[in-house]
Amino acid sequence: MPQASFDARLAALAAQLAPAPDKPEETPESTLRALWLLASGFPASAALAMEMDLPELDDAAAGRLDDLITARLAGTPLSYLTGRQRFMGLELTVAPGALIPRVETELLANAALAFLAAVADPAHRRCLDIGTGSGNLAVTMAALCPGARVLASDVSEEAAGIARTNVERLGVGDRVSVAVGDLFGPFEAEEHFGRYPLVLCNPPYVSSTQVSQMPAEISGHEPAAAFDGGFGGMGVLRRLLRDAPRFLAPGGRLMFEVGAGQGEALLKNMAAGGIYRIVEGLKDERGVVRAIVAGC
Repeated sequence: MPQASFDARLAALAAQLAPAPDKPEETPESTLRALWLLASGFPASAALAMEMDLPELDDAAAGRLDDLITARLAGTPLSYLTGRQRFMGLELTVAPGALIPRVETELLANAALAFLAAVADPAHRRCLDIGTGSGNLAVTMAALCPGARVLASDVSEEAAGIARTNVERLGVGDRVSVAVGDLFGPFEAEEHFGRYPLVLCNPPYVSSTQVSQMPAEISGHEPAAAFDGGFGGMGVLRRLLRDAPRFLAPGGRLMFEVGAGQGEALLKNMAAGGIYRIVEGLKDERGVVRAIVAGC
């Protein structure tokens, strides 16, 4: 297809597509390139699309591309159109039944990887991933940390299915298992207590009263259970903090993401609560606490 056709579509996208602060990789160009590849029959994340050459499109494919652009401008998330999202360098499958992984969660993922890799014996690199969603944290631990074994859970059967797809996609099915159940529910047995050096969670932490104020692209398309944290955004977080110690091995850590503006108060409350002896905040590039590391 002539360069002029690409440039015209790019100009239209740039004029109408509002930037998403939580998805900085989705520029007008990366969006167009990802949709172009999808129209040609190759699903790719925005990040991968920037690394690939674009094929010529016949008239039918050009028509598919314009339909995809229309859907994107109408608010359908790019990752739900392409079925792909990059996380920690891994190309993952995504679908409307699970939250789209964000680059901001890589702060948590990197800290978790470093901690798990520091466990001297690879046979003891065990992790629980609570509320796994698309499985992005679970497959990252297994794919990027030698020997790591992960048990993941999600209350949604649909999300668990997406996570299992990523487990197979990344070839870590021998070291990652995904169960359906509420938080720690699938692991409430003596064999799991005090066993895990790492418990991970990216919980819903948006206050229910703020859900209606979220961008329609999120609240109208991504599953509410993945971001609505109840009153004050603390419903799931309270249960996580209460139950995690029973599963942590000696010297183990609970690591979880928090919303912008939640971290400082939560750190103070946890430090004063007496359950966790170690409480540390992980800050993003703006100096905002976006994840917490805690140990008993």
